[in-house]
Amino acid sequence: MGPTSSQGVHVTSQDLVGQRIKTIRRQRGLSQAQLAHPELSDSYVSLIESGKRTPTPAVLELLAQKLDCSLTYLVNGVTAEQMEELDLGLRFARMALENGEFLEARRRYRELMDDKSLVGLASLRQDVQFGYARSLEACAELDEAIEMLDSLLESDTEAQTPSRRVAIAVALCRCYRERGDFQEGVDVGERILGETARQHWNDDLVELGATLLSVYFWRGDLLRARQFATELLSAAETLASPRSTVAACWNAAVTAEHLGFGEEAMSLIERALAVQSETGGPRNLARLRGAYAKLLLQVRPSEAELARDITLRAMSELKESSAGLGDIIHCSLYLARCELALGDLNAALGYAQQAVDLVGENNRSLHSEAHLMLGQIYFMQRRDQECTTELSVAGESLKHLSATRKVAESWHHAAETMSQLGDHDASVDAYQRALSCVGL
Repeated sequence: MGPTSSQGVHVTSQDLVGQRIKTIRRQRGLSQAQLAHPELSDSYVSLIESGKRTPTPAVLELLAQKLDCSLTYLVNGVTAEQMEELDLGLRFARMALENGEFLEARRRYRELMDDKSLVGLASLRQDVQFGYARSLEACAELDEAIEMLDSLLESDTEAQTPSRRVAIAVALCRCYRERGDFQEGVDVGERILGETARQHWNDDLVELGATLLSVYFWRGDLLRARQFATELLSAAETLASPRSTVAACWNAAVTAEHLGFGEEAMSLIERALAVQSETGGPRNLARLRGAYAKLLLQVRPSEAELARDITLRAMSELKESSAGLGDIIHCSLYLARCELALGDLNAALGYAQQAVDLVGENNRSLHSEAHLMLGQIYFMQRRDQECTTELSVAGESLKHLSATRKVAESWHHAAETMSQLGDHDASVDAYQRALSCVGL
């Protein structure tokens, strides 16, 4: 959020510059007339100090000379040395995030946020806050990440470029999706897309559109997802850029597969993978490779061994890139499914346990998915008591999620397993919850 005074009144950058001029002038024992003479009028200096006039760069430089202070301090409220320290700290925080050192990145961004020197540096302050939110997301601390991103989106717009505003919306939409708050994700995506006419599609907006498409899909709005996927693919075709092509094809592929168009889905994701392999970064390449393996297992189950090998490669690449914890958990669950398809229950159990050990309760969607997977494997191993425990844990997380098709599927899977365990009351309750999620 932007700086405020002690009374809670919003203070602009222009106000802060005026306040600094006034403070330093008084420290120097100068009147407004003495500071102004002979180049400026004292009334003009008064207007600057009250925040009613914005001084030109030339006037600011002149006032800095007269006040015997640095221009950097006058404009930003920090010395040149402080600016260098802030820039260095920000570079280290970004490096930690890019290298996958998420706890270190979170710590460094938190320290920067606590630095009072940022008060008058709107653009730099927003860089720090956005980086902090991304590090929180990478650590699967979705509640706090959403709070920070929502604050950024709703305030401090003076320092936001259009590209930054869309990037914030993408991250917020993605966090809502991962937390299972699909309606909130849709609201954010549609609102920001609505601020720009569709004929002005660019790479940033296609990426936001692709994220919104994934939320439509997980919310269970498959018809809307199919229609929007066509619109996104058309926009990407017009732009003909690698970034828009990958984003549109990737998410359109997932939608197509769940609508029963398996080979169409494979064609789309293979196109995305080919483009990403040539032009993209390692993190997204690893994530896309994992998504490709997941589709391969679903569309061509006879190729389960190939899907597992591809997923193992994706996992290795994820760990070497700046992938978030959520990506690692997803990949672990993909591997568990591959091993189940291949009949290796012990290997599947290892990957499912790995996912459970990594996931936190804040990410309720992944939390429930991981425990359901572990419960399913325990059931197949005839470890009924452990299975019951895992299903109970998963159910507690599912109760906190919005009613969507994905949640309905999870309740249905839990109900079937409970029924086979002979826990009929719990099975009936889970079936009823599944039906309620789809409006029945």
